[in-house]
Amino acid sequence: MSETGHGHSPLAQFEVHPLIPFKLGQLDLSFTNASLWMVLAIGMVTLLMFLGVKSRQLVPGRWQSLSEVLVQFVSNTVRDCAGNSGLKYFPLIFSLFMFILLCNLLGMIPYSFTVTSHIIVTFALAIVIFVGCTMIAIIKHGPAKFLHSFLPEGTPLWMAPLMYFIELFSYLARPVSLSVRLAANMMAGHTMLKVIAGFVIMLGFMGGWAPLALLVVLTGFEVGIAILQAYIFTVLTCVYLNNALHLH
Repeated sequence: MSETGHGHSPLAQFEVHPLIPFKLGQLDLSFTNASLWMVLAIGMVTLLMFLGVKSRQLVPGRWQSLSEVLVQFVSNTVRDCAGNSGLKYFPLIFSLFMFILLCNLLGMIPYSFTVTSHIIVTFALAIVIFVGCTMIAIIKHGPAKFLHSFLPEGTPLWMAPLMYFIELFSYLARPVSLSVRLAANMMAGHTMLKVIAGFVIMLGFMGGWAPLALLVVLTGFEVGIAILQAYIFTVLTCVYLNNALHLH
């Protein structure tokens, strides 16, 4: 495929390009466009929270109100899904939610890069959650009780090996399902927007009014999906944390 055709491919927007090349032997440590947008997401979250707590007014301003709404929203989510004992891990879950939310929303900017469309990023987040929840369960309940939790109560002896394998496999598949759900939704939505935008350009302004109207509607829909996927990732994290704390 030629460079021109490749540049217009709907999948070209997901390519990772080095901005500051750097290699340490065979290890590529280049600062890429993905790195840039992750840094921007972290910077915007930090700035938002700084502006929110800077004044600490009795009657909050817009930034303080936004920060309080976000904190209260995530706090309620943690409490509803993991109970009051889950609030101990609120800082981690809040940081995770804000990072994914900002990465998703920044990816909606034209010519930006959607970090969460890459499975390597979402899987890294998911594996941290998986390992963390597993360690919490083992430390809190002990290895023996943790391993025994994969065998449902009342399981007949002849079905025990099969049920244990199914439960263990389901548990080990959590980081895969958690990461694929987020990455697949973000990639599919952005690919669809790119394809429809291509129709608008090919048909011109007069002939492309219908695709353009559809593109506007789908863009709003995709913004909603970006927010929803950050929320779903957070809810599932809280559910896994609740399972670890109470071995459900």
